[in-house]
Amino acid sequence: MKRLSVVAAVLAVCLALLPLASLRADAGSWTGWISDDSCGAKGAKAEHAKCTVKCLGNGAKLVFVTSADHKVFKLDKQDVAKANIGHEVVVKGEVKGDAIEVASIEAAAAPVK
Repeated sequence: MKRLSVVAAVLAVCLALLPLASLRADAGSWTGWISDDSCGAKGAKAEHAKCTVKCLGNGAKLVFVTSADHKVFKLDKQDVAKANIGHEVVVKGEVKGDAIEVASIEAAAAPVK
């Protein structure tokens, strides 16, 4: 009976802390492309740079598209993203919902041939 009480107490604490874990942002780094929110994943390539600039001029926002699974994220630092249009990049920051709070955006390493 005492053992059951201990297990129940541990389970209750774990369940109480579960909502706190879901509030945590997912920090990391991802490789991908800067595109615009009009074209999204279709703009994840160097050849799309001119279209991205044109859409940006028409009021579109810049987004980040992951190379691995073509997931599209909003970006909070539009000025940093703008400097990297047309280049594969590594974005570091924290994912919060469908957006990344950007810590940095840098050119991705060139593939080894």
